[in-house]
Amino acid sequence: MKFFQFSLFLFITACLSAQEINQFDESGKRHGVWKKNYDDTDVLRYEGEFFHGKEIGLFKFYKNVNKKPVLAATRQFHDEDDLAEVKFFSSKGKLISEGVMKSKTYIGTWKYYQKNSDTLLILEHYNDKGQLKGERFVYYPNGKVAEAQNYNNEQLDGPSTYYSDTGKISKTFFYVNGELHGMSKFYNLEGDLIIEGFYKNDKKHGIWKYYKDGKLEEEKDFTYSSNPKVKD
Repeated sequence: MKFFQFSLFLFITACLSAQEINQFDESGKRHGVWKKNYDDTDVLRYEGEFFHGKEIGLFKFYKNVNKKPVLAATRQFHDEDDLAEVKFFSSKGKLISEGVMKSKTYIGTWKYYQKNSDTLLILEHYNDKGQLKGERFVYYPNGKVAEAQNYNNEQLDGPSTYYSDTGKISKTFFYVNGELHGMSKFYNLEGDLIIEGFYKNDKKHGIWKYYKDGKLEEEKDFTYSSNPKVKD
């Protein structure tokens, strides 16, 4: 009988301990299940579990919408490193974007989705410093590519191509360290070339050619011009 009572005591104690939240270990680090509310409210702000100060498993973050918690983001933490698989949601529960984060820094591939569908809106890549690097694509709602750009250390670098929603090229640029520098071409809705010329250090430079109905109609020389910087 005494053994049964002692076992029951241990069981109850374990259950009570398991229900405790917002605890610290002997070193003062967060340990176990944590839940925090928005200041001066009973609206949940986040919930998750720590293991001696390190986030583990799935964390959930909430918005305060009309005094109710609405899921805004989740972070699935890796056991072997300090990275987390992150997802952001709209107030209606639709997935907005997803990717990997290191603390507050975007890492690797990130995907953003169209407002009214699950098709891609943006696909981009980040280096270990959280800077845009490599190809970045923007998509129309119909799934066709709207923009294809290249980045290096957060700056446009290399070819950039823009498309109509039917898939025809509308304009092309070339960037060097964030500045327009190289051949640029512009096309009409039918895909015919209408303007071409060079940019140098973000300014028009040299001979620019203008076409109509496939024929050269005009040329302008910007070699000695002090054109203001332009933005595409």
